[in-house]
Amino acid sequence: MKEFAKKSSAPRRAVLDLAPLELDCMNILWPVGEGTVRDIRDRLAERRPRAYTTIMTIMDRLARKGIVERRKVGRAYLYRPNLSAEDARSQALVQVIENFFGGSKERLLGHLNGVAAYPAPTPRAFAAAAAAGAAGPTSASSSHVTSQTGTPSDDSEPAERIDDTLL
Repeated sequence: MKEFAKKSSAPRRAVLDLAPLELDCMNILWPVGEGTVRDIRDRLAERRPRAYTTIMTIMDRLARKGIVERRKVGRAYLYRPNLSAEDARSQALVQVIENFFGGSKERLLGHLNGVAAYPAPTPRAFAAAAAAGAAGPTSASSSHVTSQTGTPSDDSEPAERIDDTLL
């Protein structure tokens, strides 16, 4: 029996670059470990019916992107994920933190906890605020957030905290 063709140890594309149907196919494939286009289409049909050829095209794209590996079994290909669901979640979370929160886990946690976070001022905005005599945000919610980092200050704690051990 042929082994799966492995092109690289890591996918070439970011998980957030997956189209919604590609991610749906991966969410079908991860729990089962491996499957054919027919297996994936049949499981996906319960919530999102699609033609066999559509799923075949999606799985071919995932193989070309390096997200899945495939090997020929008879007349069909058997697909297997090239990364675990947990690795994909971790990779996606890192991308979200980098792209939306400037690499700050604290900003993400503040956002999830409902703490209004102000973006760090640019040097030009800071100079303009200083010239106008303003030292930063003056709203009531600003007492819970530092103006430079957007993270909760030590003097107050949100009522509900998100556990940051996974981050």
